[in-house]
Amino acid sequence: MSTVTKKELIDRIAENTQAKRVVVKRIVQCFLDEVIAELAKDNRLEFRDFGVFETRTRAARVAQNPKTLERVPVTAKRTVKFKMGRMMKQKLDSLVTAGDVE
Repeated sequence: MSTVTKKELIDRIAENTQAKRVVVKRIVQCFLDEVIAELAKDNRLEFRDFGVFETRTRAARVAQNPKTLERVPVTAKRTVKFKMGRMMKQKLDSLVTAGDVE
């Protein structure tokens, strides 16, 4: 499994659309900024067939340091949950059944 960076995605989109890389970079960054802004407002983002992003609040709890066995309080925090959509699920399932995934 390899890592794909934002730069690599921008390069691919620019190549596929014949748009200037600078324009694609601005659009991608604007999209990401809007996603972050909406999640910060506690809004749900739904992209049909791709998936849904939602924020969740994890409750405060007491954890334990595995080395020292000391009990440590962990504060409540907001996280982002992603649930994949129908098309993504089908595509990933077809890759697994075809044996294309490592």
